[in-house]
Amino acid sequence: MLRCLIPVLFAVGCIGAAPALADTQRFVVIASGETVGHLVVDRTGETVDIDYRVDNNGRGPKHKEHLVLGADGLPRLWTIEGVSLFGARVDERFEQADGRLSWRSQADSGARAAPSPSLYVANDDSPWSLALYANVLKAAPGFSREVAPGGRLTLTEVRRQAFGPQALPVVVYRLTGLELQPGYVMLDEAGGLVAEFSGGQVTVREGLEATAPELMRLTGALEGERIQALQTQLAHDFDAPVRIRNVRIFQPETGILSALSSVTVFGDRIAAIVPEPDMPTEASDYEIDGQGGTLVPGLHDMHSHSTLQTGLFYLGAGVTSVRDMGNGNAFLLKLTRDIEQGVVPGPRIVRDGMLEGRSPYSVRTGLLADTLDEALEDVRWYGQRGYRQVKIYNSLHPDWVAPVAREAHRLGMGVTGHVPAFVTPDQAIEAGYNEIAHINQLMLGWLLQPGEDSRTTLRLTGMARAADLDLDSLPVRRTIALMQAKGVALDTTAVALEVLMLSRAGEIPPSAAGYVEHMPIGYQRYRRRSFVDIDSPETDQTYTAAFRKLLDALKLLHDSGVQLLPGTDAGTGFTVHRELELYVRAGLTPAEALSLGTLKAEQYMGRDQSLGSVERGKLADFFLVPGDPTQDINAVRRIRMVMKGGTVYFPSEIHQALGIRPFADPVVVKPPRAPQDTAEATAGETFLFGEGMGDDHGH
Repeated sequence: MLRCLIPVLFAVGCIGAAPALADTQRFVVIASGETVGHLVVDRTGETVDIDYRVDNNGRGPKHKEHLVLGADGLPRLWTIEGVSLFGARVDERFEQADGRLSWRSQADSGARAAPSPSLYVANDDSPWSLALYANVLKAAPGFSREVAPGGRLTLTEVRRQAFGPQALPVVVYRLTGLELQPGYVMLDEAGGLVAEFSGGQVTVREGLEATAPELMRLTGALEGERIQALQTQLAHDFDAPVRIRNVRIFQPETGILSALSSVTVFGDRIAAIVPEPDMPTEASDYEIDGQGGTLVPGLHDMHSHSTLQTGLFYLGAGVTSVRDMGNGNAFLLKLTRDIEQGVVPGPRIVRDGMLEGRSPYSVRTGLLADTLDEALEDVRWYGQRGYRQVKIYNSLHPDWVAPVAREAHRLGMGVTGHVPAFVTPDQAIEAGYNEIAHINQLMLGWLLQPGEDSRTTLRLTGMARAADLDLDSLPVRRTIALMQAKGVALDTTAVALEVLMLSRAGEIPPSAAGYVEHMPIGYQRYRRRSFVDIDSPETDQTYTAAFRKLLDALKLLHDSGVQLLPGTDAGTGFTVHRELELYVRAGLTPAEALSLGTLKAEQYMGRDQSLGSVERGKLADFFLVPGDPTQDINAVRRIRMVMKGGTVYFPSEIHQALGIRPFADPVVVKPPRAPQDTAEATAGETFLFGEGMGDDHGH
C-alpha cells in the first residue's frame, strides 16, 4: 500500500488511496528521432485531465481529455474534445452511472444497461489510455475482458527489465483487440505509464527522451518474434510438385481468361501449364482442385510504407509485390532481406528512398536535407544501396528539384514523389520527374493559387475545389500533354483520397464497405469517422462532387495514355482491392484494372520477365478466387489460396490469426501417395513428404 502513496500518476489500481494527491506528469512524443508533440496529464484524486498534441508532417491529433475514475480504475466519465489526425472535429463522451452506460463518438453512439461497471475503449484517445486499459486488464481473469461498446481486449506480459539510465524496473505489455496491430505499453511497478511505442512513434516520460531509439528497437524485437512465429505457422512449403487443376488463368496481355487448365509449380517457379483434362496426377505430386476458379497474377501495391505487420495483410489479400515509397532506411533494408530469406512473411519489396527538406512541416521519414549538397549526398546514398527511385517530398526547396533529379538520373534512378510546396506539377515534370505520387498532388496544380502552401493539410482539403474543375480547361490539357510527351506516370492512390474525402462520422465509408465488417471492433469504429471537417450539408456535397471529378480525371488520364500505377498508401491489402474497384467506377473495365495492377505494374518496374502473369518459367506468384474477376472486380476479395514464390498461404488461416473473419474457405491440398514405385524409391532414396513442414501442411 505504501507504493500507492508515491506520487506516480498512472497507478490506476491505487486510485482512491490518496484522493487529495495532485500531480502532473509530462511525456514527449518522438518520431524519427525528433520531438513532434507532447502529452501532459494532470491528476487530482480520481480526476484526470489530459492535453495531447502532435504536429508531424503538417498533421496530428490535438485534443483535451477529462476523466473521472472509480475506485476500480474504470472511467465513470470520459470526454474528449479537439481535432483528429487531419483536422476533423472530435467531441466524444462516455458516461456510466446507476447501472447504465452511454457513449457518443465520431464512430457511433448508444446506451444500454450495465449492471456492473464497463471498460470503455475511446475512439479518439491518447497514449495514456493504454496504461489505463492495461491496469484494468491486469485485474481481469486471464488478463482479458469484454469492453464497451464492443469487442474484447487481451493483455499479455512480454518482458520485464530495467529501463533507462536509472535502471527503472518496468514491465512491457502487449495489448490486442484495439486495432489490427497490437499496441505496446511500458509500465513501472506501480502501474504508471513509462512509454507507449506502437508503430513508428514513441511517447515517453519527459527526461527519458534519449531512450526513444531503445524503445524502437524493443518494439521491433517484440514484433519480430510475433511475426516470425506467425510465418512458421502460416507459410506452407512443399517438397514436391504442386499441381493446381481445373482453373482458368487471367491473362493480363489480353484481359481474358484461358480455357480450363492445370498449372504445376515446382520450387519457386511455374513448371508447366497444360489444358484440362490433364493426365492423372503423379503419385509424388500434391494436388489442388481449383473447382473452376480463376488464377490471378499476384497484385502489386505501387504505394506502400511497409512494416513488419503489413506483410501478412498483403499476402492475405493476394498482394505479392509492393513498392515501398518511403520508410526508415535501416529498417527497410533489414525487412527486405528478412522477407527474401523467408524469416518473416511479406510481399516482394521494391525500395524507393524518401528525400525531404527541412521546414516546420517536414516529414521524419527517409533522409532530411538542410542544404542542396546534403540533398545530393542523400541521393547518392540511395543510389549506392540499390534504391529504384528517389521520392521527393513536400518541403524540398523548389530550387533543388532539378539538380536532385539530374543526380538521380545520373545514377540510374528515377524520380517520383509529392510536388513540393510552391512548385507546380508542370514545373516538377520539366525539372525531371518521371512520375507523380498521389492524384491529389497532380490535381492541386489545377486547383491551388500561387503562394498557397501545400505542406499543410491544404494538400487534402484543397481537393474540395475539384468539384468545380473543368477537365477540358487549358491548365489540365497542358499538364496531360506534358505527361504524354515525357512519359510521366501517375501513382494514383485514389482510395486514400476517398478515405479522406468521403468518410463521414458514424458511417461505414465506401472505401471500407467491402471488408470492414470482417474486422475487429476497434478497427470498425476507427473507420466510422471523418478525416476532414464536414461542417454542413453543402460541404458534404462539395467533397462528394469533388471525388467524382477525381475519378473523371483518372479516366481522362488513362484514355490519354498516361501510365496509372495502382497504389494505396495503406497496408491492409484490402485497399488494393478498393483501388482497382475505383478504377472500374471511373470507367475502366475490370480486365483493364487487373492488368494495371499486375503485368503493367511489373512492366513499369522492369520485372515482367519473371512476374506479372501466370506463365511457364515465371515466379509462382498468383492467387485463386472462385469467381470471374473480369466480370466482377469484387471477386478478388474472395481469395482461397495465395502462392508467392511457391510458398502457399491460405487467407482464411491468416485472417483467423489476425482476428479477422475469413472471406472464403481454403482449398484442399491432397498430399502425395506413397511412392512405392517412384524413381526415388527404386534408387534406394528416402523421400519424406511434408518433412519439416509440420502437421498442418497437408491440409
